[in-house]
Amino acid sequence: MNPKSFAFLAVFLLPALLVAEKTTPLRDDWQLQSACKATATGEVISTTRYAPEAWLKISVPSTVLAAQVKAGVFPDPYFGDNLRHIPGTSYPVGHNFSNLPMPADSPYACGWWYRKEFSAPALSAKDNRLWLHFGGINYRGEIWINGRRIADSSAIAGAYRTYDFDITEFVVPGKANILAVKTTAPTEKDLGINWVDWNPCPPDKDMGLWGTVDIVETGSVTVRSPLVVTHFPDASLHIADLTVYAELHNATANPVKGVLAGTTAGVHFEKPVELAAHENQTVVFSPEQFPALRVQDPKPWWPRQMGEPHLEHLTISFNAEGQTTDEQSVNYGIREITSELTTNGSRLFRINGKPILIRGAGWSQDMLLRTDDKRLRDQFELVQDMNLNTIRLEGKLETDEFFRLADERGILVMLGWCCCDHWEQWKDWTPQDLPIATASLRSQMLRLRHHASLLVWLNGSDNPPPADVEKAYLQVESETHWPNPILSSASQAPTTVTGESGVKMTGPYDYVAPSYWYTALKFGGAIGYNTETSPGPAISSLASRRLFLPDPEAWPPTANWSLHYGGGEFVNLKVFDSSMEAVYAKPNSAADYERLAQTMTYDSERAMFEAYSKNKYTSTGVIQWMLNNAWPSMIWHLYDYYLDTGGGYFGTKKACEPLHIQYAYDDHSIDVVNSTYIGAENLRASVHVYGLAWNELYSAQSTVNSNADSAQRVFTVPANLFSGAERIFFIDLSLADSSGHAVSHNFYWVPGTLTTFDWENTDYTHTPAARHEDLTALAHLPPAQIEAHAEIENNAHGREIYVHLANHSKALAFQLRAAARTSSRGLIAPVFWSDNWIELVPGESTTLTARLPEGEANMPVVQIDGWNVAPISLTPTTAVAAR
Repeated sequence: MNPKSFAFLAVFLLPALLVAEKTTPLRDDWQLQSACKATATGEVISTTRYAPEAWLKISVPSTVLAAQVKAGVFPDPYFGDNLRHIPGTSYPVGHNFSNLPMPADSPYACGWWYRKEFSAPALSAKDNRLWLHFGGINYRGEIWINGRRIADSSAIAGAYRTYDFDITEFVVPGKANILAVKTTAPTEKDLGINWVDWNPCPPDKDMGLWGTVDIVETGSVTVRSPLVVTHFPDASLHIADLTVYAELHNATANPVKGVLAGTTAGVHFEKPVELAAHENQTVVFSPEQFPALRVQDPKPWWPRQMGEPHLEHLTISFNAEGQTTDEQSVNYGIREITSELTTNGSRLFRINGKPILIRGAGWSQDMLLRTDDKRLRDQFELVQDMNLNTIRLEGKLETDEFFRLADERGILVMLGWCCCDHWEQWKDWTPQDLPIATASLRSQMLRLRHHASLLVWLNGSDNPPPADVEKAYLQVESETHWPNPILSSASQAPTTVTGESGVKMTGPYDYVAPSYWYTALKFGGAIGYNTETSPGPAISSLASRRLFLPDPEAWPPTANWSLHYGGGEFVNLKVFDSSMEAVYAKPNSAADYERLAQTMTYDSERAMFEAYSKNKYTSTGVIQWMLNNAWPSMIWHLYDYYLDTGGGYFGTKKACEPLHIQYAYDDHSIDVVNSTYIGAENLRASVHVYGLAWNELYSAQSTVNSNADSAQRVFTVPANLFSGAERIFFIDLSLADSSGHAVSHNFYWVPGTLTTFDWENTDYTHTPAARHEDLTALAHLPPAQIEAHAEIENNAHGREIYVHLANHSKALAFQLRAAARTSSRGLIAPVFWSDNWIELVPGESTTLTARLPEGEANMPVVQIDGWNVAPISLTPTTAVAAR
């Protein structure tokens, strides 16, 4: 059969949530081999008479290199310089491999065959159909079953497309069937998967079956991509108008009559439907036609900190001649997301009519596109623990499990296409590129559109698409009834089609002093919506560095270290390192460097998020670049590849507390920020300012009524305080509820003279300092004596450690860090600490709580250190009483 006759099937998508008994995952017992070694044709390889020799046994989904690494063909590519020794990794360090041709001698210049023997299920009804579903093929492919080609590389092209083929006539139920898929890597002129300057690109360019492969049985008419769209007629939220969509496909050569029926939110609805032979039809149930879909007193879905992320359930099915041909179920949220431009031209998002300050970070998949559901859950818990409300996906369109977790946890997702390769090199597009791009968009719209967590789709990243491409994208988004806002790009560039974006992408991406975020309002500072920005490097702990460096304590850092920096302009850390030496101290060891770096990232990440919080809704959002890393890296993360949390993590967690007290570098104000939709009355705020010798310079207390979703000035530290002889000011802030229970505690070390910025030499990476601030005296703080002991217990939260700390000395204990390690000082992660990188003033005591990872049964060692505190090592004792 002519494979092009099947090409039309490639546009269809089976939804993420399928009826389990009708889906047969093709996960295990695959075989993999290079087409340069397996030289037979697909017609032969896809038959039982072909005898594979020396093929790798693998599971799917898996890229080619991921399969080889799992099989031990290559050592861990993330350790040291191992990646550079894998054949095909000859591109220059720091370059974007997606823009370079595959080396002619690369083993990945060949196609690679995936082969699977499977037993096709017997059909449960005579008119039923079997579908072969591919969740992602990178980049081109040929698909063969039992010696017959069902699609060639003209039909299979595009890393973000999904495919469904009717294979009913190609398989023999109850007998051995052979599926063979030949994949080829994207070229530099393809719309592939791109790692920009975040990390290296693997030498196979992530080629292969990176998405799931399933066999799905349906009846003659399929139901796909169910969607519920919410509109609230007024701000009371007492009524929700629900509109239900479903995509029907008649897989037969005959017309079909039937009934499409659904149930959701206690409402049943149905209507008769007629489909012509092979027809696709979008069926809509509106509240105008079905008044029961005007739901009274609904329970809305809210994002994190704003309320409960309540999910409803939709089931929808098609029945013909008394038989159910297909049924789909999805969870969704009754919520409405809109956006608008504020008076200063900034993009403001609203959830259920209420404004929300977006505070998030940029996500990365694993560099080899490997998936791990437990690791994914751990990462969502880390995002929640930091009090962030949004994750941004630039490309890297994640698994269905990712979006399910986002829905359940109330984490918004900002997603769209990637920058910096063929996706944005529109002038070089061929006539084949736009159909692939729009087919990719259609696949993702239909796959994802029902999720409650989706905030906005971006049709471009660093640049908006030209008018013809943007119009084509908007047409797809209209046809698929995308229910959320759409932006042309993540940058401030307007388009002739949709006008102003209302967002900015002005950097920085490298280190800047904390005061930058309050003063750089023409650049990356706290005005508007900054879609990606960062104070730069994030140095991993020694326990983490041991997992990816052969010389984790080397000083100065070796070439192995630099392979784990960024790419492009970020192949070295010179901006960060020179600032460290000028502002704090010159490190004399890797331990010094780590300590100084953690303090810098704590202070700068905290300031970035606090500045945007103080200025809401003059500022409307900020996305930290990045949240995590695709491989072990010492730049751009809030937790590292191994899920270890450092100073930047705890600075972010502190800044984004639901009720928070903070200091502002621009006007010396002390503000209380309420990031919830509930007011808080009779709060007690206090401020104490000390000099370097711990001499009190100023104090104040006040009762505060904090309105819902507000930023409120409580005190202003007198400006003349900063014009005297003091070089460093310690500012100790606390906020308690009406019962005296601590709500927020925050501590600052502020230079008497802030950094002077060289604004004229600002570039996209950062604004250099014309004169650095001076915090060098911190290196000479008098020693503090800390008393510490630790307890451990099993409770309803898991296995928890309680670390009791008391400062009985007359000196400030500065930047105390507690870490849970194995008895051999190895990493334990993730560990969820209540707080970290803290200060203890003279006479103060506190207890830190740490929840250990699930399954961590061995007794940990607790390490405590600080700038002016001698290292302490504790073995926890069993807690004497339940808490």
